[in-house]
Amino acid sequence: MTDKLKYALIGAGGNAEKKHIHGYLALEDVEVVAICDIDAGKAARMAEKYNVPGVYSDYKEMFLKERPDIVSIVTPNHLHAEITEFALAHGAHVHCEKPLSISSEEARCIIAARDRYGKQVMIGLNNRFLNEAVFLKKWIDDGNLGNIYNAKAGWVRRSGIPGRGTWFTDKDSSGGGVMIDLGAHYLDLALYFMGLPKVSYVAGSIHQNFVHTTARNRNGYKGIEGGLFNVEDAATGYLGLENGASLSFDFSWASNIEEDRFYVELMGSKGGASLVNGQLKLFGESSDICLDITPKLKLNPTLQLKNEFRHFVDSIRHGGSTLVAPAEDGLYFAEIVDAFYQSAAGGAPVILKQEQPVAVIR
Repeated sequence: MTDKLKYALIGAGGNAEKKHIHGYLALEDVEVVAICDIDAGKAARMAEKYNVPGVYSDYKEMFLKERPDIVSIVTPNHLHAEITEFALAHGAHVHCEKPLSISSEEARCIIAARDRYGKQVMIGLNNRFLNEAVFLKKWIDDGNLGNIYNAKAGWVRRSGIPGRGTWFTDKDSSGGGVMIDLGAHYLDLALYFMGLPKVSYVAGSIHQNFVHTTARNRNGYKGIEGGLFNVEDAATGYLGLENGASLSFDFSWASNIEEDRFYVELMGSKGGASLVNGQLKLFGESSDICLDITPKLKLNPTLQLKNEFRHFVDSIRHGGSTLVAPAEDGLYFAEIVDAFYQSAAGGAPVILKQEQPVAVIR
């Protein structure tokens, strides 16, 4: 068998356990050697639960002692760039949770470090790996939607604040509120389906309506009464795209609505698609009749679906493989977020400089 790649997890919170540790433990050619968290007790508890030998509270010490080949970075957003650059400099490939960074400047530094040290950086954009997303991306790339001229994206929650007084509601730690948090899911996914077109301008507004309550927290997330909450809990906006298309979006951690909704809707010249609360539907026309199609993906054993963790390891082993979620896409998103917050602060659309990376249609 091929020598195992040594893997370490940095950050031992909920997402690290629900997603990353299970993903890499399932790979036979990966050895999970260490877990690191600033809270040593949290790291130790997770390490014991999953029989991981190394426990650290200092990621720099962990790198020096363990020399991992791959790391996941699942920390507060403001630490992503710092730890990613350190990991690359010490010989590790990086699987960084979304968003890649809290600014486009940080994202450019990450890309420069990746190129300098010859390692790979993949963003944890797990929605791109969903069965429905993999199928829809191929459906679009095969030309079934034609020219996508309009799109809508969002994630609106009735009660879904990720804990007042946690790092999510501290702008210095998070980089922003619901826009940078939930936008990294479904705004990213909509733009990915559209081929990551260049953005001409961004218009946005932010709101802070539920800052004084802990009653609208997401299930499982505890708030701190009186804790810091200096970010937006709702964000709406509009992107004008260089190719003439448009995209509107709506994100909220809490809102007075009937039910939660997470969605991408695409309108094309030949067909359309909606992915709403996990349900994929396709729209088109045949013999002068409008058609609605609901793919039964789980009934098709021949559909080649991607696995986020297997995909990254295979890319590392085989070198040169095209990543589904490369660092360049993190820069693309960061530039949009920077412009969005600038627009919201100034009350006017922001024109983006035409220096965005050329998108690779995947």
